[in-house]
Amino acid sequence: MLEKILISSCFLGNKVRYDGKSKAIPHPQIATWSQQQRLVVICPEMAGGLAVPRPKAEIKAGQVLTEDGENVSKAFTDGATQALALCRQHNIRYALLKDYSPSCGSTAIYNGDFSSVKIAEQGITTQMLSANHITVYSEVNLALLVKIINELDAN
Repeated sequence: MLEKILISSCFLGNKVRYDGKSKAIPHPQIATWSQQQRLVVICPEMAGGLAVPRPKAEIKAGQVLTEDGENVSKAFTDGATQALALCRQHNIRYALLKDYSPSCGSTAIYNGDFSSVKIAEQGITTQMLSANHITVYSEVNLALLVKIINELDAN
């Protein structure tokens, strides 16, 4: 059975980001994985009940706040919980999520001051998945995930 991969919806060209845009990755391996029906798609923020478009949000002192000061931590936690449930349902061990996002960031997120400064922290969904032994990759280290999945497929 082929390894399933949780993937950020925006990577597939879906306009689910806070600004109503996507961040499609035109990588041939993603197209192949899609054809093989091994991608399980989620936008944790939308899964948590947030709309598109929505105010920009960042993590500050353990809470997710919009640029207007609204605490949206519950929506982010609810979305992360749904992402984890999908991983459990499909026996997913690997995720490909959008870096720098307050949900999906795996190598860095923005510092919470809305100043475009990145810090080496993780988003809410990545934290939850990582705590449950699901390895999260991003567009920054996609090549490593491709290598791992190809090795698994070869065995």
